[in-house]
Amino acid sequence: MRDVAVICGPTAAGKSTLAMALAQRTGAMLISADSRQVYRGFDIGTAKPSIADQSAVVHRGIDVIDPTERYSAADWSANALQWMSDADANGQPVIVVGGTGFYLRALDSPLFESPPMDPEERRAVLLELEDFTTDELRRRCAAVDPARAALGRTQLLRALETFMLTGRPLSAWLVENARPALVQARYLLVDPGVALRDRIAGRVAQMLSRGWEAEVAQLEAVVPRSAPAWNACGYAMLRAAMAGEVSRPAAIERTIIDTRQYAKRQRTWFRHQLPAARVTLLDPTSPDALSGAAAWLGIASLSEHL
Repeated sequence: MRDVAVICGPTAAGKSTLAMALAQRTGAMLISADSRQVYRGFDIGTAKPSIADQSAVVHRGIDVIDPTERYSAADWSANALQWMSDADANGQPVIVVGGTGFYLRALDSPLFESPPMDPEERRAVLLELEDFTTDELRRRCAAVDPARAALGRTQLLRALETFMLTGRPLSAWLVENARPALVQARYLLVDPGVALRDRIAGRVAQMLSRGWEAEVAQLEAVVPRSAPAWNACGYAMLRAAMAGEVSRPAAIERTIIDTRQYAKRQRTWFRHQLPAARVTLLDPTSPDALSGAAAWLGIASLSEHL
């Protein structure tokens, strides 16, 4: 079983800054575990690494699919294992960084063979399901696969399409087709505590100053509104503001609120789902945060590189 270092935490906590510093010191490949960063073109609002950062350090998990495509945690896990294999072949360390809990769980949990489903039939079923609200999807899922009914919209769609196309609950497939996990993660959980609230507001302001609204306008012209990529925090609200459906200040405030609520859900997930014995907590606002991260990774002090 392969050990893998994972830097995780709520959005805007400072994970990427720490990961970049460690990767530059060690030559590591960074694998993004962020379900929003997989979409091409959705750059500023998902806080993708800059072009300069991507040139300085090898990144994977960025710009993997088109905005209209769906990408499951199992898809990400399979890709992540391949990226790790590629890094191993080159003698390159790997650091996984991100805050999408389902990705992290898929990496550190038993794998499973996906149920056989025809791609055309999948597209037809998903097109039908997209018309339902998340609450409606949840009610439908509770009737056929209650073990999956508390999950988010993407997972609900996955559970329902599996049942509709195979006649069996996805939860049953997960149990019956499980294979041993190939990696064991050790986690650096990055969280600035009460400072996160202001950090989120500051990040939204920074994204806007970098041209987030222009990005949304460009995407609006070419990406259908039904595309799953629009579910990333802030994009739909800014699009609504541009259409005159809400005021710009209201859209910005709603984006900040939605992002804070998302961070709260992330914190809850990390608290209850990560194996405590393999978790190290880190406050990124601490003066010795980088040296603490370096110690966690098991390398020398970063002081001469800062």
